Order: sequence, then C-alpha cells, then structure tokens
Amino acid sequence: MFIGWDWATETHDVTVMGHTGKRVDRWELAHTEEGFATTLARLRRHGAPADLPVAIETTRGLAVDRLLAAGHPIVVVHPNAFHAMRARWGASKAKTDAGDSMKLADYLRTDGHLLPRLEPTGQATLDLQALTRQRAGHVEARVAATNQLAALLDEHWPGGKAVFANLDSDIAMAFLKRYSTPGSAARLTAGRLGAWCKKQGYSGRKPADVLIARLRSAPAAASRLSETVVAQLVRVQVQLVQSIRATIRTLEKAITEAIEKHPYAPLFATMPRIGNVSLGQVIGEIGPLLERAQTSEQLIAEAGVVPVTRASGKSRTVAFRFAANRRARAALTTFADNSRHGSDWAAKIYNDARARKKRHPHAIRILARAWLRVMWACWRDGTCYDPDIHQTNTKINTSADTPVRG
Repeated sequence: MFIGWDWATETHDVTVMGHTGKRVDRWELAHTEEGFATTLARLRRHGAPADLPVAIETTRGLAVDRLLAAGHPIVVVHPNAFHAMRARWGASKAKTDAGDSMKLADYLRTDGHLLPRLEPTGQATLDLQALTRQRAGHVEARVAATNQLAALLDEHWPGGKAVFANLDSDIAMAFLKRYSTPGSAARLTAGRLGAWCKKQGYSGRKPADVLIARLRSAPAAASRLSETVVAQLVRVQVQLVQSIRATIRTLEKAITEAIEKHPYAPLFATMPRIGNVSLGQVIGEIGPLLERAQTSEQLIAEAGVVPVTRASGKSRTVAFRFAANRRARAALTTFADNSRHGSDWAAKIYNDARARKKRHPHAIRILARAWLRVMWACWRDGTCYDPDIHQTNTKINTSADTPVRG
C-alpha cells in the first residue's frame, strides 16, 4: 500500500493506493487530536505502519511528527518537483486536495524507490538544535533592541550614545539606567565616573577623562520631549536589552549542559576555535545531515558548500548552491571562518583560495567543504578530531563511506 497525504493548516486529505494504482481508501481529516487519532487507526487497518510509506510535501510539522511516531516511513516530495510532475495526470494540471493526495500516492507508487526516506533525528540532537536556534533568535532580537536604543540616544541624548559606545556592554547598560538623560549626568566628573566604573568592574579600556570629554563634546539634542519622558524611554529600552541578554545567558548555559551529554560532542570538541555555542550549532545542524548522508559528497551538497555546474551545449556556468540547508550552512561557515585563526591547516586552505582570486565568502565555503570531510571522517570512524590524523597532506580519506557511528 502507498499513502498520499495532502497537508494543510486546518484539514488534511489522505489517499491509500494499492500496488496496481487502484485507490483503496480516501478520507479528509481535521487538524485535531480526534482527526489524527482516527486517521492513524484507520491506516493500521491497511497493514503495519512500517509497511505503509507516506508521501507528503513537507519535512516538519505535527503531521510528520505523528506519522514518524506511529512508525510510518516518510517520503518527502518537494513541492516544485511535485508541481512539475502534474502533467503526468492531465494537461490542465488541475489541483484539489483529494486529487493531490491521490497524485502523491501514485507518485510514491511509481517513483518511491528513487526517493529517500525521512529518518527521525535523535532526541539529543533535536534538543540541542532547538536550543541553538532559540539562542540565534534571541541574538537577533538583542541586536535589534540595541540598535533601537542607539537610535533613541542619537535623537535625544548624543552624549549618552558617545559613552555607551565606549563602555563594556553590561556596564554601558548600567550607566544608561542610572544616567538616562543629559540632566542626570550634568554634574558627572571624571573622578566620579572613574570611581563608578571601577565599582562596576570596568576593564579601563578608555580612561574616565576620555569618556567625560566625549560626553561633553557631543552635540546637544534638539529633542522636544520632556526629560522625564526621555528618561522613561531610555530606561525601558535598557531593561529590554538587559532581559534579552539574560535569556541568552540562560540558553547558553542550557546549551553547555546539553553538549556535555551529547554523544557527538567528543568527536568535534577539539576542533580549533569551536566554543560551546558553535559546537552546539554544528552538532544541531550538521548532525542530522551526517545521520542521513550516504557519502561525504552528499553531506557537502546538503550543507550547501558545493558549487553547482550547469552545462548545455557551448554554455557552462558554475554557480552558488541555493537549494541547501541554510541553517546548517550558516553554522558551518561561521565555525570555518573562526577556525582559520586557530589552525595553520585551515588558514592555508583559506589563503590559497584567496590567492586564486576567490572572494571571502567563496573562500570560506571552500574551507567549510574541507572541514565537512574532516567531520565525516570523524563521524564515520567514531574517532575524535586529531589534526595529525585528519589533516595529513590536507587530504581526507573518503573512499570508505560506510559509517561506524550511526
């Protein structure tokens, strides 16, 4: 039997098709607990879940999670590929929910042996992936909130912005919370500012007299708001930035704890310039690709750091790969960029690429490709990263692509 599942936000349509192409069963279900429970029970009437593969046009969501949990093999069909196949069932390329579920089941019946199955990611990897993605979202929110604070100061208190830009981030927040308007800092002297900064644990990167000079030399704001309102706006924005910083620290602590328990962490923890956050991102985003890749070249392609060649007749182009896991590519290239500052091997690959007139992003992708071969070798053999083993003559043995770890 072959199952076609046309998914949506409120209702889904399911078709069960036999090996001859005849529709055996078909129904519509609501996106509710009752709908899913009834559907999974109805599918079990047609056989064991392991023998009932399901074709669906998404890789995530409640429907995919429930089907995987029930034991059904999931075959993901890309919407663009499915749309290109519509002419097989009629020149009009008509679209209905019932028709799509039938077409998905038929596509699975005829071409399913060519399509990969969706393998569930390990629980530890999923947890780490969720934590690192949540942190990335909070970092974006912190940047936006900090930029909003800088714009607020630029409009209403340029002197405060001058001091804010030269203090350590946490001390700058404390300074603005206490001295949130020009009036509140009017009586501030170099001695008082220096004593306050010392009490806050300031590193002393900029002397107090320099900070005061920049505070006094900044142009006066032409704001028409009252000082009370300006103080309230600044303090509220500072409170927002501080709260986001607190959530980021909480997430980083959780990421560190999750890494300590993850089985892949020892394999990559000794790589150059890979801190806990970067290690968590690499495991969370590259880990699922490692688990389902059959070869190192497949891993490199899915991570999006391989060039794509298009040749036809006399034309030939080599272009950037857009169809890739973008989160995995971002995690990988961030690590690769950092690694060249802590590894002579990585620096040589990057510098050689730059010497061949490659732009910085291209050179980083070349280095990332080399690091993926290292990661594949570590994961395949179940050995921790060792530069003496994995960087011999800058070549990684990928001839044996059967992984030991699984």
